[in-house]
Amino acid sequence: MLLWTGLGNPEPGMRRQRHNIGFMAVERIAEYYRFSPWRARFKGETAEGSIEGQKVLLLKPMTYMNLSGESVQQAARFFKIPVSDITAFHDELDLAFCKVRVKRGGGAAGHNGLRSMDRMLGDQNYQRVRLGIGHPGHKDRVTGHVLGDFAKAEQNELEALLDAVAAASPLLAKGEPEATMTKIAMLCGEKR
Repeated sequence: MLLWTGLGNPEPGMRRQRHNIGFMAVERIAEYYRFSPWRARFKGETAEGSIEGQKVLLLKPMTYMNLSGESVQQAARFFKIPVSDITAFHDELDLAFCKVRVKRGGGAAGHNGLRSMDRMLGDQNYQRVRLGIGHPGHKDRVTGHVLGDFAKAEQNELEALLDAVAAASPLLAKGEPEATMTKIAMLCGEKR
């Protein structure tokens, strides 16, 4: 079984914020592949399903971003999922809006959700799907940007990105990060 966690914050008023793009991604995957209804477990919400014959547990930690690792660690321990089979979908300031990079391991780069996962899992060797939200241009504007809602002008591109992430999920489930990124880029109409 694979554990795919979307990182975000649980407050209803935060639902459309850039920081919640990880939640949006796993919700779209659940919808696209007709996963089970979401239910409360492991200090979060889970949905179970299968993608191309591979069992996947989707998780949205309800602990707030800074404590995401508590939820991820509980689910991984319960199902005996090794760190190498965990994928985190998260917002990435250092990527242009709607760009996606898939990588394994690395530092948290100031992302509190990843920092919490690193601490609770005791290992950084999980996969990350870095979903670009763009940088506002100056460090003083970062918090407002990250915790701000996506603009109306960004909605069509955001929806296309979420659909592309869902459509590329079979490649991700098969452990093909390069092919995953290529398919997402192609579906979003960009050249790689």
